[in-house]
Amino acid sequence: MNSILLDDKSQEELNNLLKNIKAKTDSFLGYPVSKDFNIEALIEFLKYPMNNLGDPFVKSTYGVDSREQEKEVVAFFAALFRAPKENWWGYVTNGGSEGNLYALYLARELHPKAMVYYSEATHYSVQKNLHLLNMSGIVIKTDKKGEIDYSDLDHNIGMNRHLPVIVLANIGTTMTEARDDVSKIKTIIRNSAIKSYYIHADAALSGTYSALLNPKPSFDFEDGCDSIAISGHKFLGSPIPSGVVVVKKANRDRIARAVSYIGSLDTTITGSRNGHSPLFLWYAIKTLGIEGLKKRAEHSLNVAQYTTERLREIGIEAWKNTDSITVVIPALPEQLSKKWQLAVEDDISHLICMPNVSIEQIDHFIAELKAELQLA
Repeated sequence: MNSILLDDKSQEELNNLLKNIKAKTDSFLGYPVSKDFNIEALIEFLKYPMNNLGDPFVKSTYGVDSREQEKEVVAFFAALFRAPKENWWGYVTNGGSEGNLYALYLARELHPKAMVYYSEATHYSVQKNLHLLNMSGIVIKTDKKGEIDYSDLDHNIGMNRHLPVIVLANIGTTMTEARDDVSKIKTIIRNSAIKSYYIHADAALSGTYSALLNPKPSFDFEDGCDSIAISGHKFLGSPIPSGVVVVKKANRDRIARAVSYIGSLDTTITGSRNGHSPLFLWYAIKTLGIEGLKKRAEHSLNVAQYTTERLREIGIEAWKNTDSITVVIPALPEQLSKKWQLAVEDDISHLICMPNVSIEQIDHFIAELKAELQLA
């Protein structure tokens, strides 16, 4: 294909966009996005229309894809999250929100009359997903650190014992990175003599590294969940938003249907799916390995602890949940929040110490914070 040059005005616009993106990427601490990925070895693949049509585990008539790599990615997370052997399935999604949508869709098909329970700290996409799926839900209270209130959950399930139960557990809430305990949730359901239930773990940020902690939080398949969704662009890192959802294959089989046009099964939300994201995640897993992921987790946890201590030293009421990389702080002046792209909800904000965040970057932020607040 012959190269087509932009006119001067359009080229200037493109140059300014790149300059702005670079500047904004260098100065954000408020969102869970890893910036330290390197995909130079994969640049050539961007020249091709890679499309992972349909089910990644079923061959398609469309062959410009990364299905084999996608299967390896799903297998990696199935093992990491202790999914039942010979009874797991999944695919690479566009992000954690799609993973949650798929899990709720699957749960609805299994239990059409169920009530969905989720905490007030649940990601905003869940209410939208429930609306799209026409599912009924009850919001459960949380404690002051963002973890679901198990007494309130127990009470509400008891009030609706005639209905099947679907619980969406948060494994790292949006603002405070609180984790709900899946084992406790399952015990509550069983103590209410509920026979038909489904537990989904929204582990968008925390899931990947939580599985590597010792002691490990209670959130995976052996702890009692039926599906898990994570984001790929968060802890692992990717230039394109992505995610992975892992479910029990026996449950997925209940909704699969064949589509002759693509020569595959229609088992995903979008059908036609980006084939580059699975390749990026595969590359990250292969180059990092379990040991590399553990080092990323250790680095992030250490930086989060350092950040908490340094902020307290200058009089900022900073805190974090156990084994989390999110440092919660009071909402800061608008100018500072805007520069460092800090999310704000009510009267709190946070810094998220992703693997790319360094001690030097935290020191720079604290120096600016001290100057802004005129602290000694």
